[in-house]
Amino acid sequence: MSELPPALSRRAFISTAVAAGAALSLDAIGQTASAPRFRIAGFTKPFQSIGYEHTAEVVAEIGWSGIECPVRLKGQVEPERVADELPKLHAALKSRGLDLDIVTTDIVGVSTPFAEQVLRTAKQLGCSRYRLGFFRYKLDQPIAAQLANLKAGLRDLAALNKELGMRGGIQNHSGATHLGCAVWDIHELVRDLDPTALGICFDIGHGTLEGGTSWPIEARLMEPFFAAVFVKDFLWQRGAKGFAPVWGPLGDGMVRREFFDWLKKSSFEGPISQHVEYISGAGPEQIAIMKKDCATLKSWLGA
Repeated sequence: MSELPPALSRRAFISTAVAAGAALSLDAIGQTASAPRFRIAGFTKPFQSIGYEHTAEVVAEIGWSGIECPVRLKGQVEPERVADELPKLHAALKSRGLDLDIVTTDIVGVSTPFAEQVLRTAKQLGCSRYRLGFFRYKLDQPIAAQLANLKAGLRDLAALNKELGMRGGIQNHSGATHLGCAVWDIHELVRDLDPTALGICFDIGHGTLEGGTSWPIEARLMEPFFAAVFVKDFLWQRGAKGFAPVWGPLGDGMVRREFFDWLKKSSFEGPISQHVEYISGAGPEQIAIMKKDCATLKSWLGA
């Protein structure tokens, strides 16, 4: 092998190496600077019957960067099979550069069957956020007492989350008996807990449905506890029994773009999960609709 001429070649070599290193550093900075602030995932409830590989293909085609996966009874992954099945779905996602961002569960406490197994498996796969199962009020019992009873159990669950490095979120959900329909009740439950262990999956669709124009107050109240943000849209339609909400395309309904303008100024940096539950299946027509919804969300976020 020929040798470099002593002085000049060494100087040239060093200069070249420094320039190359600087270029690489600037390139890395540019890549970091241009990376989107929010990860946009898709809730894969509509794809529960199409298999893991096909799910990953569809998610990539739609333009989501990852998924919110139903790991619950009759979900895309059954809780008792999570250790075997969730890694298969994760592998299908990773082969297409996608992530498992959130798992949606039936977990309502540390004693929920398979709770720890679900959380440990998700964590091992790099997913550190999950949605809790639903809580419902009994309308023939005092509401305050029911909230007080829930607090102790959620304190134990928050401790488990902290031990495992997981972050749980209660979804605010519309409906007369749903805990979280008013959002303030979730705050009552979690306000004394570590927000990195237990908080809210803030659903602007359900929040607008139940709260109308009050979402700015609720969003600001719960901002420190945001584990994730869920996005869907709806319209009120009159039927035989009066007005009822009907879910539909993002931008065609009651959800205001101003929420996303506020979100960009907020402290939230977690995943945003898009729910497109007004259609099911993964045919060309359904994929086209979901791609349009995803494009709308990205435009509103400036992503």
